[in-house]
Amino acid sequence: MPRITLPDGTVKEFASPVTAGEVAASIGAGLAKAALGAKVNGELSDLARVIDRDASLAIVTAKAKGATSADADALYLIRHSCAHVMAEAIQRLFPGVQLVYGPPLENNFYYDMLFPAGTSISSEDFARIEAEMAKIVAEDRPFTRYELPMSEGLAKLKQEGSKFKLDNAERAIEAGSKELSWYATGAPGKNWEDLCRGPHVPSTGRIGGFKVLSLASSYWKGDEKLDRLTRVYGTAFPTKAELDAYLAQVEEAKKRDHRVIGKQLRLFHIDEMVGQGLILWTPAGAIIRQELQNFIGEELRRQGYSQVFTPHIGKLELYKTSGHFPYYQESQYPPLVEHEQLAQFAKEGCSCADLANRMKAGEIDGYLLRPMNCPHHIRIYASQQRSYRDLPIRLSEFGTVYRWEQSGEIGGMTRVRGFTQDDAHLFMREDQVAQELQGCLSLVKLIFKTLGMSEYRVRVGLRDPDSSKYVGDPKNWDKAEDACRQAAMSLGVPFSEEPGEAAFYGPKIDFVVKDVIGRSWQLGTVQVDYNLPRRFKLEYIGSDNTAHVPVMIHRAPFGSMERFIGCLIEHFAGAFPTWLAPEQVRILTISEKSEAYGKEVLGMLTARNVRAMIDTDPERIQAKIKAATEWKIPYLLVVGERDAEQRVVSVRARGHQENLGAIPAADFVTAVTEEISTRGATSVLSRFGKA
Repeated sequence: MPRITLPDGTVKEFASPVTAGEVAASIGAGLAKAALGAKVNGELSDLARVIDRDASLAIVTAKAKGATSADADALYLIRHSCAHVMAEAIQRLFPGVQLVYGPPLENNFYYDMLFPAGTSISSEDFARIEAEMAKIVAEDRPFTRYELPMSEGLAKLKQEGSKFKLDNAERAIEAGSKELSWYATGAPGKNWEDLCRGPHVPSTGRIGGFKVLSLASSYWKGDEKLDRLTRVYGTAFPTKAELDAYLAQVEEAKKRDHRVIGKQLRLFHIDEMVGQGLILWTPAGAIIRQELQNFIGEELRRQGYSQVFTPHIGKLELYKTSGHFPYYQESQYPPLVEHEQLAQFAKEGCSCADLANRMKAGEIDGYLLRPMNCPHHIRIYASQQRSYRDLPIRLSEFGTVYRWEQSGEIGGMTRVRGFTQDDAHLFMREDQVAQELQGCLSLVKLIFKTLGMSEYRVRVGLRDPDSSKYVGDPKNWDKAEDACRQAAMSLGVPFSEEPGEAAFYGPKIDFVVKDVIGRSWQLGTVQVDYNLPRRFKLEYIGSDNTAHVPVMIHRAPFGSMERFIGCLIEHFAGAFPTWLAPEQVRILTISEKSEAYGKEVLGMLTARNVRAMIDTDPERIQAKIKAATEWKIPYLLVVGERDAEQRVVSVRARGHQENLGAIPAADFVTAVTEEISTRGATSVLSRFGKA
């Protein structure tokens, strides 16, 4: 007799095992009709899931009560189901296609496929695929799950002859599965089916709006040496209206693509001769980066941080002690070995595999391009004896780190192989943790406020109790996690707890920012760490004159400067606030007769450190205005003979169709200087009544 506890605390009792769908029906016909799936004891499931013992149950619908957007679990179910529908449609149209896997993602889904030799797919086929998908959706066939014992399931897969599905099954065995499950869109043995763990919506007809989006190349298991696959992306929503809104957002995102705008505005360059994922900051982009560094640097000085500089490489022993090597070796560049040792190994016929094994075993040492800055800062702390009176010690650095990313995962500035973190590490007594966390969080809030990023949420990454990747005393983990929870609660914004998302040495607080077109970006992180200080045997002398281990906070409000600025480019669509804009003012002369006055105004601006240029080309003024507008410059100053006589400038503000009119040149210089120095708290527009 299962007792089912609902989200509101209500308990329903049933005389025999019951499905999640039957529970929904017992609550009400409307809920049963709206239900897409269920969460049984927190696990997302089909409505057909049988519950034979006491459990908590939440019914998943397209939108939670009172919500303005689609429920995340509902989107998962719809997109997972739509991936099956798309795969069936493609196999109908392209016989012989082998399926690999098709997971739902945050905004879409994909299916990796192997097309037969001589057969290919292009964007011109999307309409045909969507038409076939529409037929499957219109048939409203049920998603039917069936299971086979592992031996029978493997025999079935071997008979079908798909090495991809056999590999998926072997992974299931490694994960502890005793049986394999399939989902048929209709009746097993009659309709299309695929090896799948689920869950899915009740039937194909519950998929609302859908769209095939794009194609990409991928490799089986992400290995370039294995089969090259075709990845077909699509998306789905509960309704066509929600799909249309999303597609409109995608089109707007294309206009804001930082790779396109970055090239147009000459903000950065990626050169194949230099290497994939390695950013070359051009003069304009370097200005933005430097202004952000100056901005945070001022605040760090106010908060009592000390700046340090550390090398880009370190000995392997450093990273073995920290735990980064070899446990995260796949995300690191190969170690470097000294010339003399390398020559000796070559004489001995040592293979690359032997060399790697000997490094892991600690038989030989080497150097590593640093994947993290923290071990270097730890050694600065350890370089002298510390007293409890010295703490907290706050060390900051714009430190460049290097991570090995798969070629297919690199993208513009947001996923790179070399990036600079606005990194800092704070060493403190345990009684100082709460206050120092608040200081870190206030810095993040200041950044978001200054940049107009008002919509953000907080994600608290906790350890997964069932995972072995986390190091340290569970009691210290409890204290660190509680400190992060309390700090997150103090922010007054939505936050969620996500087990399994902690760093291996401690829990963390991540900031997820929503940009002007509704996309989410993970920017900025704060981490509490009881473990690395112990691994490195750090100490301070306490008031009791005995040695104590400090607590450490890792924090990077911007995170990666490359990623952060890539996101800023898209957030502002290249139209940066005046204090960040590479070129803040451009003077446009109407004729040669006003050129001297234009240069005088230029001198007034540059004397106040305003980034300004002058255009004295003999073009028509409208052509000059058009050209300058394409550079997204905040202010254009048009000067002619009459302006020179009256000592004024005709001001055009970016984004405003109406001119601000003639303003005394000295007044404009003062106003724009104040706008820059206050980082937008005051502005030319507000001063002259046009805000």
